[in-house]
Parts: sequence; C-alpha cells; structure tokens
Amino acid sequence: MEQEKRFYPDYLFEIVLVILLTLELVICLALLFPKPIGRMIDFTAPYQPKPEWYFLWLYQLVRYFHGPYIFVGTVLIPVTAVILLAMLPWLDRGRHGRLAVIAVAGVLSLGFIILTLIPLLGN
Repeated sequence: MEQEKRFYPDYLFEIVLVILLTLELVICLALLFPKPIGRMIDFTAPYQPKPEWYFLWLYQLVRYFHGPYIFVGTVLIPVTAVILLAMLPWLDRGRHGRLAVIAVAGVLSLGFIILTLIPLLGN
C-alpha cells in the first residue's frame, strides 16, 4: 500500500531542495561568467552630461533658445504645452472640437518626438 505524500515535510523538502539547487546554479554561473557593470569611463574626456530620453526635448529647446531667449525655451514653451494638454477636454466640446484636439495633440506629440530624436540620431 502506497503512503500518501503530505505537503509538510515531503513536498516542502522537495521545493526547498529545488530552490537551493537553482540558487547554487545561478551563483556558479555568475561567478564563472561575470558581466561588466556599467560602461567604461574615460576620465581624460571632458564631462558631457546626457539626460534621459524623456528630458531630451527640454535640453534641445535650451539649445535652440539660448541667451536672452532662454526663458522662452525653458518656461514658456513647456508651460504652454502643459496648459494645452490640460485644455484638451474643453477643446473637444465645440463644433470642430475633435479636429482641434487631434491637431493640438498631433502638433505636441510630433514636437516631442522630433525634439527627442534629434539628439539621439545626431550621435
């Protein structure tokens, strides 16, 4: 007559054994084939900060609006874009509202995409 297996201690022992063997395998592979961490740094090169991709459009605006017009590129254009995005529900209520929303969203999206891709494709 076959004895019925119970979760504790029979199945629990098997599960813990598989977990420990898997952990041992992962540790052995990590020690045998270590991956380099990060990118190599050239300390002789001048520092060139590069923002994350979602901030690239703002840095591109700063490059186009420099000097006395920096307020336009750093404050007026981003704030105007946020205000237009917040106004989209109210723009949709008019007779040609859906077209206005599509146009505003399209222009903002296209501007974001173009200003983000320019520095990415330039390097």
